[in-house]
Amino acid sequence: MKRRYKLLIGLAALSAVAVIGLAMTLSYESPCESAPAAEAGGDYTLAVTARCYGSPEVLRLERLALPALQPQQVRVQVRAAAVNPLDWHYLRGKPYVMRLAAGIGRPDNVRVGVDFAGVVSEVGAEVTRFAVGDEVFGARNGALAETLTLSEDGLLIHKPSNVSFAQAGAVAVAATTALQALRDHGGLQSGERVLINGASGGVGTFAVQIAKAMGANVTGVCSARNEQMVRAIGADRVIDYKRADYTQLAERYDLIIDMVGNHALSANLGVLGERGRLVMVGGNKAGDYLGPLTDALWLRVVAPFLDKPAGSMLAELRREDLQTLADWMESGALSPVVDRVYPLQRAAEAIAYLEQGHARGKVVVSVERSAAE
Repeated sequence: MKRRYKLLIGLAALSAVAVIGLAMTLSYESPCESAPAAEAGGDYTLAVTARCYGSPEVLRLERLALPALQPQQVRVQVRAAAVNPLDWHYLRGKPYVMRLAAGIGRPDNVRVGVDFAGVVSEVGAEVTRFAVGDEVFGARNGALAETLTLSEDGLLIHKPSNVSFAQAGAVAVAATTALQALRDHGGLQSGERVLINGASGGVGTFAVQIAKAMGANVTGVCSARNEQMVRAIGADRVIDYKRADYTQLAERYDLIIDMVGNHALSANLGVLGERGRLVMVGGNKAGDYLGPLTDALWLRVVAPFLDKPAGSMLAELRREDLQTLADWMESGALSPVVDRVYPLQRAAEAIAYLEQGHARGKVVVSVERSAAE
């Protein structure tokens, strides 16, 4: 055998060993470690934690010390926090590729949750945008807790008075995803026809309302039990996916926002109009290593060869977008849909319910110190 063939075989073998080694490393799960003993005295917060990867059963409610408040920080007493698919993906550490950032073996950050709403309870000496007693909402890692500490220039916005804490606490991740999918990635224009596949879910219920606020004609795809709700939040037309396949109907769309990933790429492209666009949010959930990222990566590979724009997206949380959403809520154009509310000590049940995939709108955790204790 020639030397170059031996070299190629050797490189292939080394590559295979490296891939197998990486796969074994990413899939390894350390046992749950015990929470460190809480220090006596000092300020603390009760917070939901995960000290290992696994099902919602690994979640614990722990007493964690609060950091000293810095001059440009505010302290927020949380009243409500939402759960998102992002939370159970991080909780389980799946797809495994996420562990490259989240932690090998166990999570680097034990805190859980992102979306929240509450009341400012303390402000640093240099804070000018907020005052004690202000009702606020926003995003912060570890939102499933009694108290959060964050910069006044962080992802924190005044809460409109016409929405509840549960509603405002449901906004940040899902509504930002819907806004950026429609506006930034989909380029939606007033008067266009948009289809929302997955219109009754957390992102979908926001997408229907935001599309209407942007002047679009909206078709929502959901189950029959959710048809009335989807119409009530603004859909001009609703398709029951169990009775009709939208990719087999005559209607053509300027934009499809797909949260489900249950149709072939060619089928979605086939019902786009001449200037139609496709935006995938999430994708097929199968597979432990790449999961929904499989569809996103495939779409990036084939996108240059398609005759219509198609892409996937992940939201980037920005304060200016939260302000846009707050303005829509204040005007009544956007009203967050809340399916169920759980107390903080039952946060594991909230995430387990969301993971089943049948939530109508958002799943929220109510935070009250007396109830948590």
